[in-house]
Amino acid sequence: MTMDPIVFSLENLQTLADQLKVLAEPNRLLIFQLLMEGVQCNCELGNKLEIAPNLISHHLRVLREAGLVEVKRDPLDGRWIYYSINRQTLSEFNRILGIFFDPGRIQPRQYTCGPQSTALFDTELPVPKS
Repeated sequence: MTMDPIVFSLENLQTLADQLKVLAEPNRLLIFQLLMEGVQCNCELGNKLEIAPNLISHHLRVLREAGLVEVKRDPLDGRWIYYSINRQTLSEFNRILGIFFDPGRIQPRQYTCGPQSTALFDTELPVPKS
């Protein structure tokens, strides 16, 4: 199976950076981890996290705006809201991260300036004599 090549444009990188920033906040990362265990409501998250409901709602809103979390209202009682991972966004996020951080992307490169401009980047540099 071949993956489509990704061109890491400024726009692609900004989207990736924004999602990483959202998940870099410890409470949001913990909420995301809990949602990986399955659908949760605000009260379930509150019991597990022991943080104020308004803070949980704030973090969930940020996760929703980043497209990482989905919301569904209970069809019988609309006051109940359930949160889950947006599987499509998570799948794309994983794909892009895997490609971006793939060590196979590292290319050998020659210096283009300085005294070592003829040495390969991934070879040992000569130690200057004292």
